[in-house]
Amino acid sequence: MSARYVQKSLFAALLVTSALHAMPACAGTGQSFDIPAQSLAKALTLYGRQAGVQIFFPSGRIAGVTSVELKGAMPREAALRRLIAGSGLEIKSDDGKTVILGARDGAPETPVAAAGDDIIVTGTREQAQTTFTALSSIDTFSAKTVNSTVSSQLHETLAQLVPGFQVKKQPASDGPEFIRPASLDGLSADMTLVMVNGKRFHRSAFLNNGTGAQAADLAQIPTFAIDRLEVLRDGASAQYGTDAIAGVINIIMDTKPGFSAYAQGSQYYHGDGAAAQFGGRAGFALKGGGHVVVTAEYAHNDATSRTNQRPDAIAFAAANPNLTIPNPVQRWGNPSLTTLKFALDAAKPITDSIEAYAFGTYGNGHGWSDINWRNPSSNSNLYNTSAAYPGFNLNTVYPAGFTPSEGVRYTDLQAVGGVRSTGKGDFTWDLSGSYGVNNTNFYLNNSINASLGADSPHNFYLGRQVQQEFNLNADGVYRLSTPLFAKPINIAFGAERRVETYSIRQGDYASYAVGPAASYGLAAGASGFPGFTPGQSGSWSQESYAGYLDVQVPLTSKWTAEVALRDESYASFGNTFNYKLATRYELTPAIAVRGSWSTGFKAPTPAQLNSTSTTQGLDTTTLLLYTTGRLSPTNGVAQFFGGKALKPETSKTASFGTIWKTPFGLSGSLDAYQIEVDNRFSVSPTYTITSAIRQQLLASGVTQAGDYTSITFFTNDYNTRTRGVDLVLSYKHRVGPGQLDATAAYSYTQTKVTRGTLASNATQKILFEQGLPQNNATGSIAYTLGKVTVMGRGRYYGAWTDSSGNATGDIFQRFGGIALFDAAVTYAFTPKISLRVGAENIFNTYPDKAVFQASRGLVYSRNAPYDTNGGNFYGRVDVKF
Repeated sequence: MSARYVQKSLFAALLVTSALHAMPACAGTGQSFDIPAQSLAKALTLYGRQAGVQIFFPSGRIAGVTSVELKGAMPREAALRRLIAGSGLEIKSDDGKTVILGARDGAPETPVAAAGDDIIVTGTREQAQTTFTALSSIDTFSAKTVNSTVSSQLHETLAQLVPGFQVKKQPASDGPEFIRPASLDGLSADMTLVMVNGKRFHRSAFLNNGTGAQAADLAQIPTFAIDRLEVLRDGASAQYGTDAIAGVINIIMDTKPGFSAYAQGSQYYHGDGAAAQFGGRAGFALKGGGHVVVTAEYAHNDATSRTNQRPDAIAFAAANPNLTIPNPVQRWGNPSLTTLKFALDAAKPITDSIEAYAFGTYGNGHGWSDINWRNPSSNSNLYNTSAAYPGFNLNTVYPAGFTPSEGVRYTDLQAVGGVRSTGKGDFTWDLSGSYGVNNTNFYLNNSINASLGADSPHNFYLGRQVQQEFNLNADGVYRLSTPLFAKPINIAFGAERRVETYSIRQGDYASYAVGPAASYGLAAGASGFPGFTPGQSGSWSQESYAGYLDVQVPLTSKWTAEVALRDESYASFGNTFNYKLATRYELTPAIAVRGSWSTGFKAPTPAQLNSTSTTQGLDTTTLLLYTTGRLSPTNGVAQFFGGKALKPETSKTASFGTIWKTPFGLSGSLDAYQIEVDNRFSVSPTYTITSAIRQQLLASGVTQAGDYTSITFFTNDYNTRTRGVDLVLSYKHRVGPGQLDATAAYSYTQTKVTRGTLASNATQKILFEQGLPQNNATGSIAYTLGKVTVMGRGRYYGAWTDSSGNATGDIFQRFGGIALFDAAVTYAFTPKISLRVGAENIFNTYPDKAVFQASRGLVYSRNAPYDTNGGNFYGRVDVKF
């Protein structure tokens, strides 16, 4: 072996591997090892600690490879050779203190892991669980797959990879255009638990007025920091607590040493929506063991517009030829958005068997979007004169009408720290604390508070929403060996304390003020989005305590069963007990069946229990503005119409499926499920506050009755039943001279309202049951030959229904299915530098036009569960050094 070869191997290993160091040990003497079967990368890391050596290995070459169990006393060199046998690795250098592993001479350049052998940590606390041996359905996505899409926002990436995960654009919708609502298996956005490195990720401060959902904002996590994603498609409240009714998304951060960076530019075929993205990652192996990895990611996206001129704007321009009317008067499309995100992951041994760790993310961003144009000829509550301001006329300020611009500025932080055991033994533990906060400020420019007349500013600060969460966790796992079973029983247990606090801070006085001109019929508050008032402001907290027990028993070599129990107590509504029963039977070494039954819950948040919100809308027929208040269910006005304190949503989930793998690279799974959810949160019907009701409430001391013309509130309104089927196929193998990697996934989801007011409300029932596609599919194929990789991906969204509301009722439109195709070519100039060029929606396909929304200037439905901006081409450079 030449010295040059060893030098090259060391350099490559330093770029892409994990490194660790422990106490020196003699190479030739027998040592005690206790390393369970798990991913080879993790096994080698544990080997280094137990052997007392620093070890470097190319982890990218052994991704998905599983190690054998190593237990007992033996020479250090013999133990290492047993671990790497059959992996394609060999010992390149070993001086007794540092070991360097590299590819065995003649080994394939890109070895293929056995299908289904990806080690997973979601939905299980068994150390060596794989996607094939898991008792529930798990999808895994590598960093390469996550970064194969144009978007830098993780929820949009997931929508392209997971057919049951859907995201709406919702432009000009008072918040959701920035904090995007997402749905897994057709359920509410906050029924999917989001975790980072197995720890709960906090919610966004934004509460969706349309659905009542307050979910985690996946867009705050830098995609360039991700090592892999795990998506558990099964109920998991008994294991993880509230929000896990639909499943769990677990983001695993990359901890490998090395440096990498990327730059990407993209633009829609239409000529707008230009985007620039940059990211960098630096990972360091610490002397004595441990690591520090820092990631930074920046993105800027210009706005898009798929808009026609509004008919009323055309008529206004014709009646006022002396005025210059913008065309279009308002823009419907993606908002402009600038984001800066960071991630940190670090760990350091403090003894031979204990390490301290910390990780977290930080996000900062701002965005702007148009909302409805104000027409001078039809908005008399804005453009009339008043005796309060006799010399003021809004026509002198906005003679051609005005289009308010809504903006957000936010900061987001998640920090986790703790200590955990890392050594050998049957008992492992983890003590941790985490703090998460999302702080969102709202702004409105180019508007007016008409009731303040000449005293009104044109730009407003509307106020702030803040979500804070503090968690303390104690988790343990004990592997109990008994003569009854060939393998140990895995017993996991733990406790958790959570404190969740939601706050609203008032906006500028002018943003919510009821000025002197209000008594003459001029609208109060900033037109488009009135600011948060002192009455809406406040801070509310909720505390909960939980304990859990999760026991997995290997009944035979082929049959495994699991029981998970969780008891949780909330200050706001009391106690909830949940359980999960799961089992798996291996018919052959290549085929297994699995099934589960579980209960779950979604606790009402402090925001849902206490917050209020004011919005303004536009009637699609009269084009007149109206103001609606979404109140706390315990508010006096809401209670007049039947509002009550919220209860938790509860669920029952049953699933059954099969999974298979082959030695030639083909694997797959087929799972059917049913999820029954009771006491689902929804927004109540809209109640009009008539003059008589207003006077009655004001006389009884309910002063907020004078602030609204109509109100809604959150309520436990109805029950649903969701049934579905998920099919996943994967093929990874060498074909001809190159490597083929193909995946396909199909999801069928049907939701029915079984009880509640929605069952008798035809409009809401149709929208709830048909507002998302029932049939969704995605498939991709990539072929690598030498330095070139060619990728194609197809996405299919089935038919769905939308409605347009107006003064005479709702009008429905059925949108047909749509297929979108992506393509890209990657060229590796060197192992360290590559260029990728491609396009998403390469054929520039657009959906059906929204016929009944044209009066607003909309071309495509604002509720579409896919991008409606047409084709998007891009180029990306990746560098590793």
